[in-house]
Amino acid sequence: MSSESKSERAYRLIRSRIDSGQYVPGYRLVLAPIAAELGMSVVPVREAIRRLEAEQLVTFERNVGAQVSLVKETEYLHTMQTLALVEGAATALAAPHITTEQIGRARAINATMSESLTAFDPQRFTELNLEFHSVLFESCPNPHILDLVHRGWNRMKVLRNSSFSFVPGRAQQSVEEHELILRMIEDQAPAAEIEAVARAHRTTTLDAVLAHADEHRHASELEPSTP
Repeated sequence: MSSESKSERAYRLIRSRIDSGQYVPGYRLVLAPIAAELGMSVVPVREAIRRLEAEQLVTFERNVGAQVSLVKETEYLHTMQTLALVEGAATALAAPHITTEQIGRARAINATMSESLTAFDPQRFTELNLEFHSVLFESCPNPHILDLVHRGWNRMKVLRNSSFSFVPGRAQQSVEEHELILRMIEDQAPAAEIEAVARAHRTTTLDAVLAHADEHRHASELEPSTP
C-alpha cells in the first residue's frame, strides 16, 4: 500500500490535469468536488492547492477562489506580440485571395462563436477562434509569414492558453471585431488598414489579459486569503 499522503495525491491529480490541459487557465478549482472524487476531506486538497499556488500554477482571487493561472506570463506576452504582427500581415496579404465562399465559412464560424456565448466554454471558444482566423490567414501567399503564424498558434497551445478563461467579457468584443475584419475584406479595404485592425484585434486581447493579471496581483497584495 502506498505511503503517499492525501495532500500529495491531491497535488498529483490537480497538477496532472493542469499539465494535460484538462484544467485550462482560468479553471476554478472547487475544493469539495475534488475532495469527493479522491475520497478525502477538503483539508489535503487545500494544502495541495497552496503548493500549486507557491509554484505559480494556481492563483487565488477574492470572491472567485482558486483558479489555474496563466503559465509563463512573459512567454505569453512575447508570443501574443509576435502573433499580432505576423497574423496581421498574413491576413492583409491574404485578403485579395479570400473567396466569397471562405467569407461565408468564416462568418458561419463566427455565428457559432456568438451562439456559444450563452453557455460559455473558453476552451471551445478558443478552438473556434483559431478555426475562424485560419480561414483568413491560410490564403496568405507568403509561406514564410504563414509558417510564423503557425508557429505562434502552436506556441499558444504549448502555453496551454485560453485567454478567454481570464477575460470572458472579451469574447463578445472578439466576435464583433471578427465581423469588422470580414466586412473590410469584402469591401476591399487597403491592406494597411486590414493589417492594423487584425493586429489590434490580437493586442486588445493581450492587453485585457495583462490588465486582469495586474488587478489580481494588486488584490492579492492587499488582501491575502485562504481557499
